[in-house]
Amino acid sequence: MLTWENDVNAHALRKQGWTISAIARHLGNDRKTIRAYLGEDRVAGERAGSGLDPLGEFLGYVTQRLVDDPHVWATTLFDEVTALGFTLSYPSFTRGLRLGKLRPHCEPCSASVGRDHAIIEHPVGDEVQWDWLELPDAPDHWASGAAAHLFVGALPHSGKWRAVLAEAETLPHLVQGLHQVSARLGGVPKTWRFDRMATVANPNTGRVTATFAAVAKHYGVHVALCPPRHGNRKGTVEKANHSAAQRWWRTVPDDFTMSQAQMSLDAFCSRVGDNRARRRDGVATTVGALADVEMASLSELPPAFPATLSVTRIVSAQALVAFCGNSYSVPPGFAGDTLTLTHRLGSGTLDIFAEPNVVLACHHREPDGAGVTVRDTVHVEALKRCVLAAFSSAKPCKDKTRRPPSELALAEAEKISGTGADECGEVVVDLALWAAAAATRQVAP
Repeated sequence: MLTWENDVNAHALRKQGWTISAIARHLGNDRKTIRAYLGEDRVAGERAGSGLDPLGEFLGYVTQRLVDDPHVWATTLFDEVTALGFTLSYPSFTRGLRLGKLRPHCEPCSASVGRDHAIIEHPVGDEVQWDWLELPDAPDHWASGAAAHLFVGALPHSGKWRAVLAEAETLPHLVQGLHQVSARLGGVPKTWRFDRMATVANPNTGRVTATFAAVAKHYGVHVALCPPRHGNRKGTVEKANHSAAQRWWRTVPDDFTMSQAQMSLDAFCSRVGDNRARRRDGVATTVGALADVEMASLSELPPAFPATLSVTRIVSAQALVAFCGNSYSVPPGFAGDTLTLTHRLGSGTLDIFAEPNVVLACHHREPDGAGVTVRDTVHVEALKRCVLAAFSSAKPCKDKTRRPPSELALAEAEKISGTGADECGEVVVDLALWAAAAATRQVAP
């Protein structure tokens, strides 16, 4: 087989008067090969086929076996046809399977692979597609743990998408993400489309759960679920996931907080996502321009559904806990302890609990990512008193002072080793030991 480069060189040398034998020697090929390419009998970059069906007389047997068992391994079939007299190699056998497209399509196993695809119409403002995206290798100081959770929503008509970072994939975090992403998209569509996530519907039956039904009725939307194992039904949000993972997440610095990462994601969606080129009815446009028109078809976003968001935080040495890019004070004495923070979506307060029924603090919640430190006056004064009470002006201990074990320490050591007095303080003497020791001393060494 000649490459395109050698094919061009062969034609050029032939026009310059070279013989076929000279060209063959120069390029390192056979004369018959050069003659075939110069005569336009062969196409550069393509190997010449044998012209014979690789399966030949075994085609009927292989076809019937694949009808009976669509999942039978090609190696098993090769063993069977070899026993029947097949003489070609295994690659030739698999090439025959591919060229003949003999293996039937299995819908439950392959889903959309290997079958026709219909074009799904997406009217303006008709639906938003939702999905969770788990992003591995999150920074160690993030509260989400080893992986970050990104909740993504996309408008399939315009292609506009937005996403928010969450600490977990619980129902309250889902409700919070629905409201925040809807605000970024500009409103509420007629339908929300999900896959069969357990917080929305029963994965086995496909029925919407009672808890999420209340959320859907609050926002006035229909709930549509994708068929099982048919992720291509919500292909817009799947492509948004791919873009978020490959173009944004891979570039997030290690020292970013979740709030800083969220701001960088919002900037990425506006700068890159909304400027993607589109063409509608032969007219060049962008995703952002289409989304501006689609926004007029979206309903107004109602107040947030009153779900209760609960997270845990470790108290710092300054008696502070972090929440959504801000810090809030607690009474002193809890440094290093884990406390529970609850926030009812839509409200402006943040409650901090030491135990389920013990409220330590209730703060006015600041906007997410504001970087504000909220301190209660009572907490500040109590922390000052606690610090001053533990303050000492004495000289620090000398690290080179000789301090051998005291008598009390030696007494404790004797108890451990079994020597010395017993618990009553009396000396225990075993005369048999003394007699044995004296017997060894009767003979001079």
